[in-house]
Amino acid sequence: MEQIALNYKVETKTVIFQGKPITLTNRTPVFTPEQREKQRRFIESKLYDAVKKYGRGSKVEMPQKLAEH
Repeated sequence: MEQIALNYKVETKTVIFQGKPITLTNRTPVFTPEQREKQRRFIESKLYDAVKKYGRGSKVEMPQKLAEH
């Protein structure tokens, strides 16, 4: 999959752990609707490949939604 420049939503929180302050930073990518859809399709296709390869039984039907893309 191609690399795209992303913006990230950054959340920072300081917590106390065993008496010491620890700073936690959570970075969440912010996708445009088109990027989100493209990423969703990519993940679905990879999950389908994994289920097809490792799933039970020798035949797995592709869901109609995936078959359209």
